[in-house]
Amino acid sequence: MKKKSYLPMLALLAVISACNNKTEDNAEAFSSSNPFYAESKLPFHAPAFDKIKNTDFKPALEEGMKQQMAEIEKIAENKEAPTFENTILEIEKSGQLLSRVNMVFTLLTGANTNPELQKVKEEEAPKLTANSDAIYLNTKLFKRVEAIYQKRSELKLDAESERLLEYYYQKFELAGAKLSDVDKEKLKELNKEESSLSAKFTAQLQAAGKGLKNTTQQPELQSMADRAARQKLFESSWNRAEKGDANDTRKIISRIAQIRASQAQLLGYKNYAAWKLQNQMAKTPEAVEEFFSKIVPAATAKAKGEAADIQAVIDQQKDGFKVEPWDWDYYAEQVRKAKYNLDENEVKPYFELNKVLQNGVFYAANLLYGISFKERKDLPVYQEDVRVFDVFDKDGSQIALFYCDYFKRDNKDGGAWMDNLVTQSKLFGTKPVIYNVCNFTKPEAGKPALISFDDVTTMFHEFGHGLHGLFANQKYPSLSGTNVARDYVEFPSQFNEHWASDPKVLKNYAVHYQTGAAMPQALLDKIKKAGSFNEGYIFTEALAASELDLQWHTLAPNAPLQDVDKFETDALKKTHLDLSYVPPRYRSSYFLHIWSNGYAAGYYAYSWTSMLENDAYSWFEEHGGLSRANGQRFRDMILSKGNTEDLGKMFYNFRGHNPDIKPMLRKRGLL
Repeated sequence: MKKKSYLPMLALLAVISACNNKTEDNAEAFSSSNPFYAESKLPFHAPAFDKIKNTDFKPALEEGMKQQMAEIEKIAENKEAPTFENTILEIEKSGQLLSRVNMVFTLLTGANTNPELQKVKEEEAPKLTANSDAIYLNTKLFKRVEAIYQKRSELKLDAESERLLEYYYQKFELAGAKLSDVDKEKLKELNKEESSLSAKFTAQLQAAGKGLKNTTQQPELQSMADRAARQKLFESSWNRAEKGDANDTRKIISRIAQIRASQAQLLGYKNYAAWKLQNQMAKTPEAVEEFFSKIVPAATAKAKGEAADIQAVIDQQKDGFKVEPWDWDYYAEQVRKAKYNLDENEVKPYFELNKVLQNGVFYAANLLYGISFKERKDLPVYQEDVRVFDVFDKDGSQIALFYCDYFKRDNKDGGAWMDNLVTQSKLFGTKPVIYNVCNFTKPEAGKPALISFDDVTTMFHEFGHGLHGLFANQKYPSLSGTNVARDYVEFPSQFNEHWASDPKVLKNYAVHYQTGAAMPQALLDKIKKAGSFNEGYIFTEALAASELDLQWHTLAPNAPLQDVDKFETDALKKTHLDLSYVPPRYRSSYFLHIWSNGYAAGYYAYSWTSMLENDAYSWFEEHGGLSRANGQRFRDMILSKGNTEDLGKMFYNFRGHNPDIKPMLRKRGLL
């Protein structure tokens, strides 16, 4: 997942954490002693985590807002005629302190939470939303932007500057800059309420979901022979945020959905999705539904076939029950063993985390793009498990820093994600500082970290986001690296997953942790053969979550508060994704992506970008597969481009045609 730190502020405040355990109660005044006062003096302006304490964030955030508002007012009140330089460029330069604080805040809020910063989040979320509104609903400022935009054909701007102008004009327009003053005030109130509720949702979910993976299914179910225990664990996950207690999220999400519908109505759109998808590749919710119509029947048909295989095993063992969601992973593993003679426990000894990282993830990046990595121990980190690497280009020049934080912690948000601590920008002369966060089980002291092939794939996925960030080559930070549409940002990450199973790469990192022996060819063949195993289930659970998201965000503005459980049941039935044994990957009540992490009306992006990445990978297959030449072409035409041109055009230029859905269906065994 890509957590976008350039989204409006409420999306940044998904989860709150800190870099240490200092628990001062009162925020200190903002002064030169605050570590955010000036840019870090560390290499690449990496954060001085050893100097940051909980009480630094509130004053830095508030001073950052104050400084940005002064900068914005100066631009808006400028008596000179609006130009690209005195308006667009100055907006782009504004808010540097706020950005500096937020990038650290975004990382720490997801990776090491504590009550002190939970409080900061709840206090600051509505203020930060108001700050964003004060910029994008500023009438004088928008008039200057609009005047420049209307003359754009006369300005002879370079391509990236013209793209930045278009970016800001659309951002103002979508934020409501054209509304009347009365409607702007209404929108501000809705935005403020939404940000407060999103913050509360996150806090409730963190409290409700302790010890659980953020997805519906839990990894332990695969090995639990006791059916009653499986059911209990599944139901703990399924009902985590629906216990009728202080952490029940249903009232909040029902109101958030209603607020979003009202926001869309104010802005002249029939629903929230119609408003939000305009700057995405899909453009409209109807286009997404048309896309789904091509894949839902195939995915559910495959899932039904997989269910039949599982039921056959249950019947053969005379267990006397029909397959339920809590049975799936346990019996699917038995089916995999029977069909492919592949046992996860046989595979894990060959996937030691450090070897996967060094001899797999980094090795593939070197083969494709010529980059290399060297670990360094001198930079401060926010938690002892975090590692830092210098990243060098093919000519030996250093191009980035890469931080990785792979192990699960109780105070760490679930899932896996990537983001920037410093964004690449020629305007500011900054190079990227990238991080990956995952949630793998930490081994006991002195023992190796053995991970599953799914975990391996996750490492390649998140590093694919990382490549998109570290190869950024833009002038403007707003267009740099991963600052692209939701239904494009997952394309480079999912594309990078392919190299995890590339024979040359797999042989290099799949080495037995005890003997050092390479994984036998027979086992490698089994992994490849089982590549599309369980894809019906995996795709259907993701599509079910995607449709829940879309159904919530196509509610009419006059719709009443929804009964969450009834809405969910009806939505899955309506979209033909109501298979009793395939629950949605995220239930509405714990769907963090859409209620707090910026994926509202956008969870379909994972499936959409699966189409993009499989079609792009088919280009590699047609041109000799993994090679430096092919990697360089992908780097030049996709990974280094950021958001500097139309994304559909960018894909077309690389592939030679518009996205084709067939390679994705073939990869998933649906054709």
